[in-house]
Amino acid sequence: MHAKDILIDGFSRIQEEVHAAVEGLGPDDLHHRPGPDANSIAWLVWHLTRVQDDHVAGAFGLDQVWLAQDWEKRFGLDLKPRDIGYGHTSAQVARVRVDSAELLTGYYDAVQAQTLDALRGLSAEDLDRVVDENWDPPVTMGVRLVSVLGDDWEHVGQAAYLRGLLQSAAS
Repeated sequence: MHAKDILIDGFSRIQEEVHAAVEGLGPDDLHHRPGPDANSIAWLVWHLTRVQDDHVAGAFGLDQVWLAQDWEKRFGLDLKPRDIGYGHTSAQVARVRVDSAELLTGYYDAVQAQTLDALRGLSAEDLDRVVDENWDPPVTMGVRLVSVLGDDWEHVGQAAYLRGLLQSAAS
C-alpha cells in the first residue's frame, strides 16, 4: 500500500462518519449546544469541512470549494468568506446555522471529491514538499495532510458524541 492510498482511506472514513453524525437530524438537533460555550453538531461539521477545504486547497494550489462552488452563498452565514472557524467565540459558533443536514453533507461531499482527486495524483516525493513556511519547522504536504486528518477525526468524533447525547436524552 502506498502512502496516498492510506490517506485516501483515512479521508474516506471521515466522510462516512460525517454522514452518520448528521443524517436524519433537524435544525434544532444540529444547533443544540450542551453548554453555553459548547460547539454544536452543525458548527463542528462545518468547521472540519472548512479546515479540510482550506488546507487541502492551499497545499495543492487549488481553489476552495467553499468559494468556487458558491457554498459560501448557499450557507449564507454572517461570517467572513474565508472564515474556517479557528478561534471562534461563542457568538460566532452560534452564527453557524443551517436549514438541513443535507447542506452540511453536500458541502462535505464536494470538498471530499476535490480532496480525493488531489490525493490520487500525489506522489511519494510530493509528501516532502514544503507547503507552509509560516511554521518552524516548515510544514510539508505529508504533515499538513495528517494534520487535517487529525483535526477531522477529532471534530467528527465530537459531533458523533453530541448526537449520542441527544439520542440518549430523547429516549
